[in-house]
Amino acid sequence: MTFFLLVLGLTFLLLGGTALVRGASGIASEHGVSPLLVGLTVVAFGTSAPELVVNVIGAISNETELAFGNVVGSNLANLGLVLCMAALIKPMKIQGQIVRRELPLLLLGSTVLLVMTLDTPLTGSIAMISRSDGIILLLLFSIFLYLTISDVLQQREDPLIANMNQMKTMIPPKLPLGMRADWIYVGFGIAALGAGGQLTISEGSELASALGVSPVVIGMLVVAIGTSLPELVTSVIAAFKDESDLCVGNIIGSNIFNFLFVLPISALIRPLPIPAGGIFDILLTLAFTTVLLVIFFYGRATLNRMVATVMIASYAGYMALRALT
Repeated sequence: MTFFLLVLGLTFLLLGGTALVRGASGIASEHGVSPLLVGLTVVAFGTSAPELVVNVIGAISNETELAFGNVVGSNLANLGLVLCMAALIKPMKIQGQIVRRELPLLLLGSTVLLVMTLDTPLTGSIAMISRSDGIILLLLFSIFLYLTISDVLQQREDPLIANMNQMKTMIPPKLPLGMRADWIYVGFGIAALGAGGQLTISEGSELASALGVSPVVIGMLVVAIGTSLPELVTSVIAAFKDESDLCVGNIIGSNIFNFLFVLPISALIRPLPIPAGGIFDILLTLAFTTVLLVIFFYGRATLNRMVATVMIASYAGYMALRALT
């Protein structure tokens, strides 16, 4: 029953995120907002809404291990599973300068986060993401937002910008009932996200207790993969359409959002102690990011099926090890 309720909570999260995107996109379109800008803001933020809601409720409920596992596990799933599954469909060829810029930013953010977890060896104190750490991460996120919005407003010639124009195809057409229906979607989305987040946190904690494992493991193995489903759908569709830049941009952007916005927002609500194995989780994320950076800068900018298979195997092996420890 607990597992069923957890799945129900994840379903509410996904439905709520989708409804919120539909309603907010319709309202923004009614007010003449550019579809491209809507795609880069409403759609991008909407797909990460499940992670944000789970972490905020987790921080409020003092379920910090599950919240930490959700963010780090989601980023690991995005890099080691979602992106690589898309690469198995079609090898990822990257030309966009924005992706080349965002990958180093993700590497920087991951490195900064790793240093923040080294409180014990550096200062002898308990390792945690403090409120001051959260503010630093949010400052890094503001740089990401500034660079992204500047490129959109200046309409720079870049393959990724051209592909992002196609994000408008993901925005539903104008609803027959007009803005009233859009507001209904927004209201339903917020309610479903709240209910789904509460169910996910409470039942995830119950499942961890029933199985005798740490909540961070449930966060990484169940909650994180569940909340990463929007990125999986977007990336697979982009891979079938041979839109590599959009696919990679979706994953990298989501990971930046998780590390530099979702996690620090949680830390501002309640400082997040680093659970056992948490440093290794971030190290693996850093390793995956480094591999992508090397491939896209020095490996003819292509993530081929062989490398994708190795990364999926590494992800699966690490998750199995994490579940047993």
